[in-house]
Amino acid sequence: MTTPFALRGLDHIVLRVVDLDRMLGFYKQVLGCTDERAQPEIGLHQLRAGRALIDLVPVDGKLGAMGGAPPGREGRNVDHFALAIEPFDEPAIRAHLARHDVAIEQAGQRYGAEGEGPSIYISDPEGNIVELKGPASGG
Repeated sequence: MTTPFALRGLDHIVLRVVDLDRMLGFYKQVLGCTDERAQPEIGLHQLRAGRALIDLVPVDGKLGAMGGAPPGREGRNVDHFALAIEPFDEPAIRAHLARHDVAIEQAGQRYGAEGEGPSIYISDPEGNIVELKGPASGG
């Protein structure tokens, strides 16, 4: 069945969070996101991640409370999400993550939207797995 629309890519992802300040620090300082806008009256902080947004919603805010129990190792919000990055300079990425005390959980070649390419898996401060996905390898 054909859809009446074409998918253009990831628009945004919403993460329910326990410690908003810590999560903002991670996504801004470690991953380079920038502030897009905030709506504290409903408990929403939006960060720009390239052409997409990462929304952080505190679990004790109006929006976050609707989702039930907070995320944790026993029940995460999502399995993982991948952020397309370039360039993929692995030594520089590893050094940057080490400066921020962020452990690499997995690294290697993985298939993504653009094809097979380099990938590094890390966790944010609340256990959400973030994949840093490089461009597809030529050939």
